[in-house]
Amino acid sequence: MTTNRAFGEAPLPLFAPAEDDVQPADVPAGAGGPVPAPGRPGRAPSYLSDHRARLRERFMSGGAQAMPDYELLELVLFRAIPRQDVKPLARRLIDQFGDFARVLSAPQARLEQTAGVGPAVVTELKLVAAAAARMARGRVIGRPVLSGWDALLDYCHTAMGHETTEEFRVLFLDRKNVLIADEAQGRGTVDHVPVYPREILRRALELGASALILVHNHPSGDPTPSQADIAMTARIATGAEVMGITIHDHLVIGAGREVSFRREGLL
Repeated sequence: MTTNRAFGEAPLPLFAPAEDDVQPADVPAGAGGPVPAPGRPGRAPSYLSDHRARLRERFMSGGAQAMPDYELLELVLFRAIPRQDVKPLARRLIDQFGDFARVLSAPQARLEQTAGVGPAVVTELKLVAAAAARMARGRVIGRPVLSGWDALLDYCHTAMGHETTEEFRVLFLDRKNVLIADEAQGRGTVDHVPVYPREILRRALELGASALILVHNHPSGDPTPSQADIAMTARIATGAEVMGITIHDHLVIGAGREVSFRREGLL
């Protein structure tokens, strides 16, 4: 992996002892790399190690709830930039994208436009985002969905709530309403995604699914269904009925909230 030498990127364990944050510099002083602290050539100043140690201690004792977004982001950035104060970068990312979750889900190209962000930073951010999605998915896959609706909503918001383009997903359920597959059927633009009912129903038959939950996001943050959303859902429901497949719901995911077609009487 190419490193961002101007910012001394090199991945390290997130919760390693503070001393591990002060390794010899990748680049000599004057060549665009970090400047060694007086008396400790090639090492970060002690105040930086102390600051990182305090943040780690606060996180381990109080969890993420005890920290603002920029400090939680600092903890992630420690791994990618081990010998530099990352607070300015953390604040810059929060200011640019809005909050911790939106930083993690921001497109790579937009992240790389931020001063101080290189491949190692992008990798760490995307790793945390993938871990969050994997954990949320683990709470719903292989389990009865209708009896764990809150977990399903959490998963949908984690997976899709901060995307900058529309995505359409289908959750395939068996006869006991256990989730057997979760598949993206298409990605589109900021306000449109192509959906093909025939392909959705063909895939349901391949998987032996007895029921479906349709899910898509609105990057605008407003989950109000459009007329196109309503018409497309009706076409899928008509085809599913012919094949004996139940459509439990169509969820539209917005910014921190969702709309259920079933609850709104649209399905």
